[in-house]
Amino acid sequence: MDLKTTKKLNNGIEIPMLGFGVFQCKDGEETYNAVRWALEAGYRHIDTASAYRNEKSVGDAIRQSGINRKEIFITTKLKIEDIRTGMQVQAFEKSLQLLQTDYLDLYLIHWPVPGKNAESWKILEDLYKSGRIKSVGVSNFVETNIDKLVVGAKVVPAVNQVELHPHLSQSALAAHCVKLGIAPEAWSPLGGTGGTLLDDAVLQKIAKKHGKSTAQVTLRWELQNGIITIPKSTHKERIIANTDLYNFELSAAEMKAITDLDQSPLPTGMGWDPKSIAF
Repeated sequence: MDLKTTKKLNNGIEIPMLGFGVFQCKDGEETYNAVRWALEAGYRHIDTASAYRNEKSVGDAIRQSGINRKEIFITTKLKIEDIRTGMQVQAFEKSLQLLQTDYLDLYLIHWPVPGKNAESWKILEDLYKSGRIKSVGVSNFVETNIDKLVVGAKVVPAVNQVELHPHLSQSALAAHCVKLGIAPEAWSPLGGTGGTLLDDAVLQKIAKKHGKSTAQVTLRWELQNGIITIPKSTHKERIIANTDLYNFELSAAEMKAITDLDQSPLPTGMGWDPKSIAF
């Protein structure tokens, strides 16, 4: 396993296991610099979303990096407002324009919207069949959302991107996805802003043993679990440090100790609860 390691999705597309996310990155210089630093550090998987309002800066950074577009895996997402107002196709076209590309590697329904998921999925399927999207998936879908969607789907989602880290391991949901051929992907893999995960004594002990940071140990745990993971940072040194995951391996006992840190269900996660939110 190394920074170039990929996972084969259910349609044969290869997605880099370690990506770089820009959730909560400010549009403009902050996002642009972060993406450029990530690409310079070797990341080839960039994850954004229409709702983040920074697709233009992501597109600028990718275009000006000088790296061939085909070498970079780009994910973006269809936001709630565009689903609710029936603007799915227009939103897709706008994302392409802002990202300055003529295709997406992965396009996700950002959040489940009651009564609209099947409609949106049909549109994503059509765009996928046109070749303008290499793979399609969902984000923040729980088991019931997924089961209802796949009943009438012609294309099984390639990915389900959810909040996932040792305090919210999502083990049942991840297993359910894998059973259906859907790859689990982690957003907020380090526990999120203001979280206590990286101060955990168990992680600190394991990190000290390996000469690593608790962040590196956490990301390694996710990768060894087969989870695609997309850490975010706006600090160059942390962006680089988050790639230093491949010269050590967690033992089975260490993996279990980290898994046992699960505190599900968390009273407050980084995102809304898909089971209870009313859109």
